[in-house]
Amino acid sequence: MKIALLGYGKMGQEIEKIALSRGHEIVLKIDINNQHENTAENLKKADVAIDFSIPSSAYPNIMKCFEADTPVVCGTTGWLEKYDEVTSYCQTHRKTLFYASNYSVGVNLFFALNKKLAQLMNSQTDYEVSMEEIHHIHKLDAPSGTAITLAEAIVENLDRKNQWELDRATKDDSLVISAVRQGEVPGTHSVTYDSAVDYLEIKHVAKSRKGFALGAVIAAEFSAGKTGFFSMNDVLNL
Repeated sequence: MKIALLGYGKMGQEIEKIALSRGHEIVLKIDINNQHENTAENLKKADVAIDFSIPSSAYPNIMKCFEADTPVVCGTTGWLEKYDEVTSYCQTHRKTLFYASNYSVGVNLFFALNKKLAQLMNSQTDYEVSMEEIHHIHKLDAPSGTAITLAEAIVENLDRKNQWELDRATKDDSLVISAVRQGEVPGTHSVTYDSAVDYLEIKHVAKSRKGFALGAVIAAEFSAGKTGFFSMNDVLNL
């Protein structure tokens, strides 16, 4: 399979290593130094593109892939104000987009666990829920896309929470997400239910970027030759 990498930072380089180890070929690598090569004509040379760029580049990169009829796997977060527009265009024009806020298999299992726990805790009104996410100092968006996915599942399944807020709550029905940036932490997410007598916590700790990169390559393998909008739920049958 021929892959175009849109974003060649630490994640892009890790994706390249895994893709090559699985027998794939990298036919295009785009970073800040060669943006002029990021064209629909060059993207047509790839069977699939993988975008781990920056929030401001994600939307134009996706649309350029659509123009080239090249399936695109997007792992960039912080652009979701365009999400409905992009998914609608994808489905209407029969393009291919695979999006996940996190490509780690473990995190996607954590998503399922978080949703189930919120359902169980819905009737346990003595427990107050909160979240924390910790990432490296280079991460541009806060809260993380992973944290937002976790928060949305809690809001959907816990009647006493109707929205999430960053760092502090202005309303009683708000779920507070604390976003911490320190060192080179790949990603830690925790959800805590606290009462007067005890607390219950679930946590996912990434040891390296390798798990995210492997998931992105698996998503690319899944997407090649397909049409439509996909997520890790389609790969993992969650």
